[in-house]
Amino acid sequence: MTRGFKRAIVVLALLCAPGFRNVAQAESRDEEIKQLKESLEQMQKTINEQNKQMQKTIDEQNKKIQELEKAQAATAPPAVPETAAGISAVTSPITERGTLKDEQQAAPRPDDLTLDPQYRGFTQIPHTKVLIKFNAKPRTDMTYDNQNAGDDNRFITAKIPVEGDPTQGGKPVFNINAKGSQLRIDVRAPEIAGAPRFYYENDFYGSGGGEFPYRLRHLYGQIYNVIVGQTYSTFEDPDVWPDTVDYEGPNSAIFARRPLLRYQYRATDEWHLSFGVEQPEAEIDTTTEPNANGRNSTPDLGANVRWERAETGHVQFASMFRDIGVRGSTLGNQDVLGWGLNLSGNLDTFGQDTMQAQLTYGDGMFRYCNDDFQNNDAAFDSQGHLEAIPYFGAMLGYTHQWNDSFRSTLSYGYVHLDNTSGQEGSAYHETDYASLNIMWQLRERLSVGLEELYGYHDTKDGAHGDVFRSTIGLVYSIFP
Repeated sequence: MTRGFKRAIVVLALLCAPGFRNVAQAESRDEEIKQLKESLEQMQKTINEQNKQMQKTIDEQNKKIQELEKAQAATAPPAVPETAAGISAVTSPITERGTLKDEQQAAPRPDDLTLDPQYRGFTQIPHTKVLIKFNAKPRTDMTYDNQNAGDDNRFITAKIPVEGDPTQGGKPVFNINAKGSQLRIDVRAPEIAGAPRFYYENDFYGSGGGEFPYRLRHLYGQIYNVIVGQTYSTFEDPDVWPDTVDYEGPNSAIFARRPLLRYQYRATDEWHLSFGVEQPEAEIDTTTEPNANGRNSTPDLGANVRWERAETGHVQFASMFRDIGVRGSTLGNQDVLGWGLNLSGNLDTFGQDTMQAQLTYGDGMFRYCNDDFQNNDAAFDSQGHLEAIPYFGAMLGYTHQWNDSFRSTLSYGYVHLDNTSGQEGSAYHETDYASLNIMWQLRERLSVGLEELYGYHDTKDGAHGDVFRSTIGLVYSIFP
């Protein structure tokens, strides 16, 4: 090998050496990348397995929490949400049905349980724990009777003219009135000892003259479950009124607002007791002795027991005992015992539908009936002896909620009196009441109702009369 050839080989080797080094370095990097990828894949696999195990643990813990919450809810007292004013409220299990007339809000309840735990419309009096609410409910009713109904403003089956009455029949009658407009004041202090409450309500169906004769409906105070003033009788259940457009309501509804002293006792979350001493008023049919007058010797004494459960409804059983007396110049002073039993309830049925029912029986209980426009607690028999008149009443209502804006109610009422032998043939004997309506919640505070009514009146001698009434009612409430 020549010296020149050797030199060429050396030069060529020197030129190729960097390429060999680059190839070696590339292979080393590829191996390193491969190892890093394998390491990342292993780490990802480990993380996924840990996540699965952690999610499994979380699911098991959530399941345990749900089971504990469910068990706690079954035994826990009613929820105590905070109002907008920051005052605690205990919710009644009774559902506020939002009826057009609304007899529920005025009802006194033990421990001042409220239907609206948010106290919508209430204002807190500064620097106190007292809440006050002023509410106005203007109302207009337009009615069309197929003939004389006996009362153009109120649908009273007791006043429907019967055969032989010259006012029966006649041409159709149209009327507009706003007497059902109401003013309400509600003062509550649920966080003050005794949970005091004051409630006031009036409408304009009074007995005075003019278009708007004032009538006081409620004025009472409540503290430590003691109620004084005027409000619903212990014998009445204000939560069973069917949702009628007719302001008067069914003939057989027990409807009695009385001056009273009443005590409510909340035995458990579901069971309540009430005891009342109420103003008496003996209403005597004195056609046998026109100069005789009713006489009151003792107060009316009432009691009720009530069961309530949220999302189910309630049942109430009430009793009333009365001394019914008369003072007359011919038949002298006489007394009879009046007594009555009233079973009532409101039940949730399907979806948002509800059913109201009431059965009433007793002697001398007509004064507590919504059809009380004649004296029929007691009357003389053919021998001149005072007798309490047996009374039976039944009422049924069913409300179907079509959607959030529309609902309909079908209601029926029946009253029967077992007249004494001394009563005249024209004495009240039996009435029927039926209604079917559709309500439109036009706005949150504005309701419109269209209703068809039927009433039937039968007297002791068999004379009878009936009437149909079509009604449109519009009610606006400042607060829902």
